[in-house]
Amino acid sequence: MTTRYARQIVLPEVGEAGQAALASSSVLVVGAGGLGCPVLQYLAAAGIGRIMIVDHDRVDESNLHRQPLYRTTDIGQRKVEAARKALEALNPSVVVDARAISLGPAAAKDLVRGADVIVDAADSIAVTYILSDACKAAGKPLVSASCVGLKGYVGAFCASAPSYRSVFPDIPQNLGNCATLGVLGSDVGVLGGLQAQMVLALILGLDPSPLGRLVSVDLKKLEFGGFSFLDAPEATGFAPPFIAPSDVNAEDTVFELRSLDEVLVSPFPQARRATVDTIVERSRDISHSRRIVLCCRSGLRAWRAAGLLRDQGHQKLALVAMGDINELCSQGV
Repeated sequence: MTTRYARQIVLPEVGEAGQAALASSSVLVVGAGGLGCPVLQYLAAAGIGRIMIVDHDRVDESNLHRQPLYRTTDIGQRKVEAARKALEALNPSVVVDARAISLGPAAAKDLVRGADVIVDAADSIAVTYILSDACKAAGKPLVSASCVGLKGYVGAFCASAPSYRSVFPDIPQNLGNCATLGVLGSDVGVLGGLQAQMVLALILGLDPSPLGRLVSVDLKKLEFGGFSFLDAPEATGFAPPFIAPSDVNAEDTVFELRSLDEVLVSPFPQARRATVDTIVERSRDISHSRRIVLCCRSGLRAWRAAGLLRDQGHQKLALVAMGDINELCSQGV
């Protein structure tokens, strides 16, 4: 086994002690798509002791150009199972825990507690905020990345650094994904490789630490940028939490923001139909003492509607991102 890791053990930043640290570490990787594939491959190859993979999507032919962990014969299989088999073949000494589950807030809390480092490789802004909140509460580091088109970024949040919310207190007004904007396999390979590097640096205790650092990449121009956010204050203003559908109760007032074309019947029997443009008018009869739950696919419309309701004095607000939580990493970046 020493031969397997000889080229990294010889590094003064690793050595025998560092290799032992890698072997005793546990990493949670949420998302086994374009970002998750290089993360998983490099972490397994480096000798991480235990890797937990969370993703309930299946391998699709359209994934293969940017997710080389999978083969044509894997099409139709659960990604976590195909990934587990590939990683075990790559490095039999690594324990791979495959979870084909949706990631809601409750599951995130439990999984985060069992890992040393958490990797956000999910193509879901709702999942990113859920993981950041869970990591901040547990004091665990979160390595998050995003790649759309030919640009992306990687950052290390939480633990002793500010959370994702401190850097991105508001959801971007325009959310894109690889299905609508496109992506090259090599692009997500670069970003996923940077995520793996940050994870290894955290476990090895490299100085300077990647915590509190964001690296931006423009692969069309072949330019790298970034900044430190170690001094960024934690967001103290508007921050409605994302909750799981199971956390909605009968006393909640629920607004279904998805159109009839998106979902004919809301899963919440008490749900009222509304849009971002009509939410204020539709909520005029609701007491400020009641919790209002806003439901949409990605969380973006729910976030915007919550901002409008906050301006009307509503403070008890919660968001449900049905599509991105129930179809985690459906695009896989």
